[in-house]
Amino acid sequence: MTSLRSSVRRTSRPTFDSAAPILRKLAGRPADWRIPPTGLIPRRLPRIGLSWLGPLAMVASTLAIWPAFAGAQGDGNVAFGLWIGAVSIVLMAWSFVLAIRSRLIEPFFGGMDRVYRAHRWAGSLAIPTMFLHTSVEPEIDGGIPGAARSVADTAEGLAETGELMLYVLVALSLIRWFPYRLWRWTHKLLGIPFAFASWHFFTAEKTYANTSAWGWFFNGVMVAGIAAWVHRVVIKDMFARGHSYRVVHTDVQDTTIEIELEPLGRPLRHNAGQFAVLKLDVAGLREPHVFTIASSPESSTLRFFIRDLGDWSGKLLDADLVGATARVEGPFGHFSPTHEGADRTVWVAGGVGITPFLSAIDELEVAAPGERPHLIYCVRDRQSATARALLEDAAADGRITLDLVVSGEGRRFSPTMLIDALGDADPTRCHVAACGPTGLVNAAVDGAHQHGVRSIDTEDFDIRSGFGPDLSKDIDQLLTRS
Repeated sequence: MTSLRSSVRRTSRPTFDSAAPILRKLAGRPADWRIPPTGLIPRRLPRIGLSWLGPLAMVASTLAIWPAFAGAQGDGNVAFGLWIGAVSIVLMAWSFVLAIRSRLIEPFFGGMDRVYRAHRWAGSLAIPTMFLHTSVEPEIDGGIPGAARSVADTAEGLAETGELMLYVLVALSLIRWFPYRLWRWTHKLLGIPFAFASWHFFTAEKTYANTSAWGWFFNGVMVAGIAAWVHRVVIKDMFARGHSYRVVHTDVQDTTIEIELEPLGRPLRHNAGQFAVLKLDVAGLREPHVFTIASSPESSTLRFFIRDLGDWSGKLLDADLVGATARVEGPFGHFSPTHEGADRTVWVAGGVGITPFLSAIDELEVAAPGERPHLIYCVRDRQSATARALLEDAAADGRITLDLVVSGEGRRFSPTMLIDALGDADPTRCHVAACGPTGLVNAAVDGAHQHGVRSIDTEDFDIRSGFGPDLSKDIDQLLTRS
């Protein structure tokens, strides 16, 4: 990728041609400016089950608090103003709780990727609800003070500072211009405006006393949010370091690096298709990142395939990693490459989205063509196909049927390919699993649904989502050179 600095000609009089590369980068693609950002809204709602409980609990927690403020009297729509402010508090608390990455709550959302989607939704919606609260400026008549007037006034001033801070931090989070390490640190600061808002909410005049049932409920919500923030930022990052590993092998192929780790203590146990948080003890590469585990659950080592997609991964390809220690947290995710009882299984993968299927391949047995998984693997060119030799060996052994779709050779994925791979099998007894770029996964899901497939599994564990083109790598190069 050409950097912003190198793309500008060193001339005394800049021309339109010299500025064109920068303008194109800043403009990005139409898909970069989708509202909401890619990943916030699922392509289709999951089937009714346990995974609905989490999202429904989030919605219910914002609606159920309306009775606490319904009887408020004062200038303007004071009841709405108080309620929408409380909604903002509840949503921010949810966002911090979900950021803990607790495997206990995964089943209630349908996987950690959906937990992160709910986390981003809660954080994003907390902004407009807070704005509505401050716009209404609810002034209640005959309310119950939460604290002395002087304390409440000080808390209100802190809340105004926190509001401005929250807007700035969320803007930095949504605009994908900042290197991951900087984005991560600004993200950690979000607990400060939440603490300010919570103190204001506690001390402000309300329709109920802080010692009432409603008071205990909201106090619990605020304490839970602050405790979750402290747990995530302090305990998890500083003390709960995960499983200890050492890097024993690396291999760079095109723009992808393969990293193999051996355990230094109790190994991590995972299922095929799950992912983990990897943190390398290497200068400049210590921030944690999420990657799908590519090794078999029966393997004594862990293997990851990481593509150069940003500022951190770009440095990773050039680093000397063998011998370095690492921490691995997890496993997470409910993605299932295979489904027990399926008559036909089709995998659709794009780029580095092949990794969850790699973890399943070693567990497969030799089978007839119609009984083995049919893998449709979409890549830019054959050289960029991750673990191509491993896939070709599995195909030669009869464990999978491999269809390599190379866009550089004029082939692109279409739902017809998936339907052809399903053949004449009963679609209600087929399983389709897709992982990769959003457009590819959406096309696979649409094709499977149109054909009548009911068992469909996808995954999107993008922690960082936002608007606009991703310039983090370019900005990082500018900061490094300055």
